[in-house]
Amino acid sequence: MGKEYGGSPKLHQLESKRKRLTSILAVSGLCVLFYVLGAWQSTSPAPSSQSEVYTRVGCDVESPDGVNHDSSSSSSLPSTPLDFESHHQLVVNSSEESQKFPPCNMSYSEYTPCQDPQRSRKYDRNMLKYRERHCPKEQELLRCLIPAPPNYRTPFKWPQSRDYAWYDNIPHKELSIEKAVQNWIQVEGDRFRFPGGGTMFPRGADAYIDDINELIPLTSGNIRTAIDTGCGVASWGAYLIKRDILAMSFAPRDTHEAQVWFALERGVPAMIGIMASQRLPYPARAFDMAHCSRCLIPWYEYDGMYLIEVDRVLRPGGYWILSGPPIRWKNYWRGWERTQEDLKQEQDAIENVAKRLCWKKVIERGDLAVWQKPTNHIECIKTSATHHTSHMCKSDNADAAWYTRMETCITPLPEVRNSDEVAGGALEKWPERAYSIPPRISSSSIPGITVEKFREDNEIWKHRVTHYKRIIRSLPQGRYRNVMDMNAYLGGFAAALMKYPVWVMNVVPGKSEPDTLGVIYERGFIGVYHDWCEAFSTYPRTYDLIHAGGVFSIYQDRCDITYILLEMDRILRPEGTVIFRDVVEVLVKIKSIADGMRWESNIMDHESGPFNPEKILVAVKSYWTGEAEQEH
Repeated sequence: MGKEYGGSPKLHQLESKRKRLTSILAVSGLCVLFYVLGAWQSTSPAPSSQSEVYTRVGCDVESPDGVNHDSSSSSSLPSTPLDFESHHQLVVNSSEESQKFPPCNMSYSEYTPCQDPQRSRKYDRNMLKYRERHCPKEQELLRCLIPAPPNYRTPFKWPQSRDYAWYDNIPHKELSIEKAVQNWIQVEGDRFRFPGGGTMFPRGADAYIDDINELIPLTSGNIRTAIDTGCGVASWGAYLIKRDILAMSFAPRDTHEAQVWFALERGVPAMIGIMASQRLPYPARAFDMAHCSRCLIPWYEYDGMYLIEVDRVLRPGGYWILSGPPIRWKNYWRGWERTQEDLKQEQDAIENVAKRLCWKKVIERGDLAVWQKPTNHIECIKTSATHHTSHMCKSDNADAAWYTRMETCITPLPEVRNSDEVAGGALEKWPERAYSIPPRISSSSIPGITVEKFREDNEIWKHRVTHYKRIIRSLPQGRYRNVMDMNAYLGGFAAALMKYPVWVMNVVPGKSEPDTLGVIYERGFIGVYHDWCEAFSTYPRTYDLIHAGGVFSIYQDRCDITYILLEMDRILRPEGTVIFRDVVEVLVKIKSIADGMRWESNIMDHESGPFNPEKILVAVKSYWTGEAEQEH
C-alpha cells in the first residue's frame, strides 16, 4: 500500500486538506471550550439549546465596536473560500454533473418561458386566457443560457434609472413612435428617456399623482402598498416611490413593446401579468390602493368579476382609482371614438358593480374617480337583504391565488365586533408599519407564527444583512436596485434592507404552509406567490441581486434543480449576485452546476461561525453577450 500510493500527489493533497481541517476544528473546539468554561459569560448568557449555540458561537475577530474588520478585497466573493467538495457528497435532484452550458440562440434573448407568444397561440382566446401563464413541459425546457444582446451595459443607478435606460439593453423603439404624443418614452442617442408622461396624465405622472393627493391622502403614511393594473412603463409607480408608496405594477407580455421590461430596467417594481380567468397571484387584503389609468380592462363584464378580484386584494378601507374611459365621457367621447350612450352605459355598469361590493364613491373630479372599500362587512351584510349585492364566497381560503380561478362572489372580510373596527386589524402608519406586529400574527391566524418568532426573525435578518454588507462590499453602495427574495418567509430580508436604495420582490412558494405573504404586505412590502419548478413572470436580465435561502432544500425532491438555476441565470443581470443559504451538501451541488453557467462562486461559513450546519454560497454571474460568444 505504501509503495503503491505513498508518493501520490493526490494523497499529499488530501493529507494537507486533512491537516487544515484538523487545525480549524482544533481552534473552533477551543472557542466552544472557552464558551462552556464561561470565558464569555460576562457578555452573553449560556445557550439554552444546541440551535442557540449555532446562532451565537463564532470565532470572528471583532473590534470593540462589534464590527468584523476583515482584510478582504472589495470583490463580492471572499478571498479564501472554504473547501467542502472532498468532504460532502449527497445525491440531489439534478441532471447535470459539472456540465458546461452553451449559450442559447440569440432569438431567445427576450425569452419569457411561461408567457411565450408562440406558445400562447395554442390556447383559448376567450377572456384572454391565451395571455395567462402557460409554461413549457419538461421536454421543452431549454438547457442553455439566455444571451444578453450585443453591447449590453450595466443599467443606470437609481434614481437616475427612473428617467434613463440604455437603448442596447432593450432595443425596441415602438413605444417611442406609437406613444410619442403621450410622452411615455423617447430615444435620445444611445439611451431612452422616460419623461413621465402617460395616456391620462399629459402633464406628467408627478402632476397626476399630485391631483390624486388632493382627493385622498397619499403622504400621511396610511397608504403604502399599491397595485397598478395595465401599468404601461410604470411611470405611476415610479413617481410614487418618492412618496414612500410601493406599487406592484403589471401588464401582459408584449410581443414588441416590452412595457414591463422597461419598467424593471428603470428600477421600478413590475411583473408580467393579466386579469383574465385566474386570480392575481397576491393574497387577500394586500394593497392599500389600486389604480387603473386607461388600462382597457372590461370591469363590468363577466358579472363584474375583475372588479370583484380587485376587491379581494384591496385592504379594508382601501381605495380604487379609475381614470380614462368611461370617466368624464361627456368631454372625451369624440376623441375615444365611441358614442355617448355606450360610454354612459359602461360607467353606469361600473357604478353598479361598485355598489354591489358595498364600495363608497369618494369623489369624481376632472379625469379621476375614486371609490373606497368598506372597513368591514357589517353594513354590507345588513343591506344585502334589501339591496342587490353580490353574495359572499363560501371558500375558506381567500388568500389562495396560485392557479386559482376568479370568482364572482365577494371575498368575506374577517369578522369584527362593531362597525368602527377594521376587519383583520388596523395597520400602523409607514414606516413604523415595517416592524410593528402584523395583525395576522397578533391575531394568531397563521399557525406556528408567534409574536416572539416574528421579533426573533427580525433580529436574525438585521445580523445577516450586516454580515452580507461585509462579504458583498457593493451592497450599500447603490450597485443593486432590483432585489428578489426567492423564499421570503416573513419579509425580514426586505425589512433589513430598508435603508438601502433597493426594492425587494418577496416570493412565497405557491400553496406553501404556512402562507406568510399576507404578513409581508401588512408590513408594507410587496411580493408574489410562485412555484420555482416553473419560470418566473418576468423578462430576462431584470434582477440585480437574488437571495435564495433554503430554496433548494424545499424543491430538490420536487423538480430538477438544474432548471431552477438556469431560470435564475435568465432573470439575473450580467454581473448580478446571488446569495444561497443551505446545508453544505446542497450548496456543493449548486456550485458544481453554477460553475458550468459561467458563475464565479465560493462557499463560506455561516455568519455565526463554522459550527452552524447552514453555509452561504455567494455567486456572481459573469458578463458576456451573444455576439461576443458567437465571435469567440
